[in-house]
Amino acid sequence: MSANTDWLQRSRQAVWHPCTQMKRHEREPLLPIARGDGPWLIDYNGRRYLDAVSSWWVNLFGHNHPRMKAAITDQLGRIEHVMLAGLTHAPVVELSERLGALTGLGHACYGSDGASATEIALKMSAHYWRNAGRPGKSRFIGLAGGYHGETVGALSVTDIPLFREAYAPLLRLSATVPSPDARTAAPGETAADVAHRAADALAAHLAEHHESIAAFILEPLVQCAAGFVMHDPAYLQRVRELCDRHQVHLILDEIAVGFGRTGSLFAHQQAGIRPDFLCLSKGLTGGYLPLSCVLTTDAVYAAFYDDQTARGFLHSHSYTGNPLACRAALEVLDIFRDEDVLARNAATARKLDERLAPLRAHPAVRHARHIGMIWAFDIDVPNAAAFSARLHRQALARGLLLRPIGATLYLMPPYALDDAALDHLAAGTLAALDAALTDVSMPAAGDLPLP
Repeated sequence: MSANTDWLQRSRQAVWHPCTQMKRHEREPLLPIARGDGPWLIDYNGRRYLDAVSSWWVNLFGHNHPRMKAAITDQLGRIEHVMLAGLTHAPVVELSERLGALTGLGHACYGSDGASATEIALKMSAHYWRNAGRPGKSRFIGLAGGYHGETVGALSVTDIPLFREAYAPLLRLSATVPSPDARTAAPGETAADVAHRAADALAAHLAEHHESIAAFILEPLVQCAAGFVMHDPAYLQRVRELCDRHQVHLILDEIAVGFGRTGSLFAHQQAGIRPDFLCLSKGLTGGYLPLSCVLTTDAVYAAFYDDQTARGFLHSHSYTGNPLACRAALEVLDIFRDEDVLARNAATARKLDERLAPLRAHPAVRHARHIGMIWAFDIDVPNAAAFSARLHRQALARGLLLRPIGATLYLMPPYALDDAALDHLAAGTLAALDAALTDVSMPAAGDLPLP
């Protein structure tokens, strides 16, 4: 029995893996990972896999990064954790100050993961309107296909049918408005035309319902879990104006697209706007420790500043603002500053674009799209779930970790790609695609339409 086989069997028996029909692993083995090295994952038998999905979109600079490890180790010698209620510490103060300076949002509230950030922003918005004497503004709206997490509050603004149907009795479901999906452009239309058409639908909805709406939540520029749906920045500009006109908060979920993924440090910066709430996680710590943050404005903060406890923001968890995680996040910001990461990413993106030219010209590929360090391609196949499972398997056989979303193939690799890794990523993706289009041996039962 190999080391890999031993770990996968023990994991199947003891671990309930996330967002997974466990029965699928009777036929599709788990991949036990022993260690990482830059963009590579290495199993217990020493086989290497390029992590083309950044371990669920969290890893920025590669695994086993020396600066990240050194910063966390240094903090471990000082204080590993202390409660943030009634106490404070240098990493959380410095991180809050630096994020505020980068975004213009000067008040930071911390959670543990992306769904927690969504929960914080939704609760804070509704509570703001209650404190402002307008308790009727307690509903939310989101985009069709939007995804914001899997806790109950986050699911209420998530438009993934599988989840909405499974947990509908527990949810206070939000309304949805059309997505500005650039793929839906009619002949002669541009992505900006689609953005304005979608914004017109939002305008109509807000005109009718704004008195009951607390906030509009969306993922700026890229709706990742919807199949890497991309839209023009003009949509964000119109949304900001509409939310201001109708006195509705704008919550931007940059959990997946923040920290350089779209080419700018934060995606909304490409539209020249500022949200009322900004949700961050995933790349916030470079993929090293769990942490999320919600940043908000002076006006929101002032609405809670009072002698009455009930007017304060009532949300916490035991590890809020953990010093180790905050120190990791500070090192992420230092690396961006010291190594000109955004410029380096732009050069990397150009190189990968060149190598992906055959994929863009592939007869089965539709709607090839790219922004920053994110690439996506729709594949013309009759059975999306079966194709996704086959492509995942074929990629692993070629030393490449890909997890398509249905018939959408996406690449969101760590930023630590040298020329050899770029060659491997492009060639392996093309080879896996061709093999998956002809391999019909893997059944699709139990596959989930999520990354």
